[in-house]
This record gives sequence, structure tokens and C-alpha cells, in this order.
Amino acid sequence: MRGLGLAVAGLLLALPAMADPAVDKVLECMRANVPPTLRIQEIQMQATDRSGATRTLKGKLYAMRDKGLLRAMVHINEPSDLAGASYLVRETGADRADEMYMFLPAVNRVRRITGASADSSFLGTDFSYNDVKEIENAFSDADGKLEKADQIEQRPVNVMAFRPKADQGSRYSLLRAWVDQKTCVALRVDFLEGQAVRKQLSAPVSALQQSGNYWYLSQAQMQDLKDHTNTRLQVLGVSSGADLATRYFDPHSFYVGN
Repeated sequence: MRGLGLAVAGLLLALPAMADPAVDKVLECMRANVPPTLRIQEIQMQATDRSGATRTLKGKLYAMRDKGLLRAMVHINEPSDLAGASYLVRETGADRADEMYMFLPAVNRVRRITGASADSSFLGTDFSYNDVKEIENAFSDADGKLEKADQIEQRPVNVMAFRPKADQGSRYSLLRAWVDQKTCVALRVDFLEGQAVRKQLSAPVSALQQSGNYWYLSQAQMQDLKDHTNTRLQVLGVSSGADLATRYFDPHSFYVGN
């Protein structure tokens, strides 16, 4: 979506400033591929557990930049028991942690996602709330460096390594992203615990799609390599450049009437 969305949907809406010129060059390319506002008419997530049973969620994603800071909201329409569930990420751009909020119709209230709960599953999928936030804000809570170039399906990619800052409380020791050199979209992201890859987000080159001047991924998969589960994400109906109502990104109203 930048998340789920950005590496997921190629929506890298907020990027950190780096001192390394080589890193800056890649990040500038990413920035040039970022629309100021973005609406995804439908996202679909199919979660498969260890037994092979599946559950499909459908919804929408809205994202924008406000003075350079990310605002992104996911609203779930299906299945019926989760209809109306909504998730909001607000980047702070300060020393304090980014804000994450969740609304569940069953309890009819908004709760702030903090601490250990941020690593819990996002509505039963293989994405945690922190995973969604890290992808959506393009690892801006991490220190990055450029590693040796690689290829995915014979396409040149830049490999970026992001080490979460200690004060962010991330469960991961390192996140590594394979960024397509032509489109500046991440085709793969590894989430490491210690030296081992715990989760892997990946997409085929055929998933690269263009909307106007911007590139995004039409599909991607998140695999939990320890629990042997996976979630497939599909992105449909992308539009950019349109005005979005500020209520989508307000903690008091983001869940209303989407």
C-alpha cells in the first residue's frame, strides 16, 4: 500500500536526507517518481496461513504529502466483519515517533498504535502495523547506505540497506531494498532479524505499471519465512494529482464515510 504502500505500490512519499552522494542520487530518483497525492481505487490482500487456508481483504488507499510529510490511510470494505476498519499513518518529521491509528467498527473507537502492538499483524495479514508504516514512509526512520548493484530478472537494480534507529523500537536489525534503476520502484525488500531474513516483500518485473508520469507495482507478495505464511497484494485503479479531502488524514475523522 507506499505502502500498503510505496515499496509495495511504489509510493515512496517521504524520504530521508542522506550525506552520501551516491545514496542521494538514488533517493532523488525515487522522489521524482512520487506524486503529491495518490488514490488507489481498490487494493486486495489475500492472506494464506500455514494450513493453506486463505482470507481476502478489499479496500482503498489514500496518500498525500503535507509540507513534505507523509499522510496515508487504508480503508477496508470487505469482508463484512472488517468493513469500515481503517488505518492511518502520519509522519511527524520530528524527533518523536510517527503516528499510527486504527479504527475497528467492532469496538467503534480509534486507538493509537504504540509499543509492542505495532509489531502485531495488520488485520490477520503478513504485514505488521510497523511493516506498513516502514514501507509507506520509505524507511525514513532508518539510516541508509548504497550496496553493490544487482539484477532482478535481468533488470539493473540499486541495493539500499536501511538500519532502523535504536529509538524507533523496530524488531528488525536491517531492511534491504532492491530498487529498479529505470523506474525507481523497489522490486524486493528483505526484513532481517539478526542475520536472518524474517520477511520478504517481492514483486515480478511484470508488476511494474505506469500512471501518468509515475510508476508503481500492481502486485506484490509478503512472505513470513519463519511462520511459512504469505499475503498477496494487488493494486487496482491508481490515480494521482487529484485533490484529497483532509479528513482522510485526520485522526478524528479518517474512518468516516470512505
